[in-house]
Amino acid sequence: MTRTHPPIDPELAPVLKAVHEHLSPTITAGDIQGLRANPMFAVPDEALTRNGTVQLQNLSVPGPSGAPEISLLVLRPVGLAAGAPIFYHMHGGGMIIGNSRGVGSVLDWAVDIGAIVVSVEYRLAPEHPDPAPIQDCYEGLLWTHKLATEIGGDPNRIVLTGTSAGGGLAAGVALLTRDRGGPRLLGQVLMCPMLDDRLATPSSQELDGEGIWDATSNMTGWNALLGERRGGGDVSIYTAPARATDLSGLPASFVDVGSVETFRDEDIDYAARLLQAGVPTELHVWPGGFHGFDGMAPQAALSRTASATRAAWVRRLLTAG
Repeated sequence: MTRTHPPIDPELAPVLKAVHEHLSPTITAGDIQGLRANPMFAVPDEALTRNGTVQLQNLSVPGPSGAPEISLLVLRPVGLAAGAPIFYHMHGGGMIIGNSRGVGSVLDWAVDIGAIVVSVEYRLAPEHPDPAPIQDCYEGLLWTHKLATEIGGDPNRIVLTGTSAGGGLAAGVALLTRDRGGPRLLGQVLMCPMLDDRLATPSSQELDGEGIWDATSNMTGWNALLGERRGGGDVSIYTAPARATDLSGLPASFVDVGSVETFRDEDIDYAARLLQAGVPTELHVWPGGFHGFDGMAPQAALSRTASATRAAWVRRLLTAG
């Protein structure tokens, strides 16, 4: 059967071609270590401190029982008044790469709106398979809530944010927080979230050697996290939130995804079910957008629209909350 997908945005197509000269759309288990060492994923202090306008602090907090300490990267705009909202962030990387410095546009929101970013350094698969990543992210949230006043934030105005794998982890943390009676959450921003290990939607099969993070890459990430359990019945809703049947009681949600993404269909379905459960939810499917397009081509018209739309939603959320 011929696999089809929507066309890439004309302004983004040459950018994607250039990216493919340095980064393959297809990632296998043998590529993981090389990707972790790739300098294109390194974020220097200068990019985080914005020429001295943002304070950078590293906190170490206890991890889950029997696990190592968790590192929390705290980014606080200079001169920010006490009681600021907090963006608790989970980075992307398919569960296998990335680090807490990958905060992306979340730091832009913090600077523009006046908020603190706390980015969690969770353990990566395959060295640390499920449930290590979600456990780290949840424990990091508990400590963020506990230390909120100490770092100048408001413990009652915490917004979960995450991209790709981080978006899936953010969705899982929101479910865990609801079910365990954890901290009150003001909202969740799920940017192209990685939600479903079953790889059964049309979009999960559409991209074969195309785009960014194709079907093989997705299988690589989920296999690293879950091993032989992937796709079976013994997978937690906190690890693969698309499996959750009850989405009621979750915080206000923003979900977006490109139309040329492996995660497209699972993200649309998740947002629809949030709405059906009575959760205030905004969904955007960016026409012609590939995975991570706004970070790779920030000046493209579609990227500017996507970035502005997310920032506007966050601003409305904080104003209302």
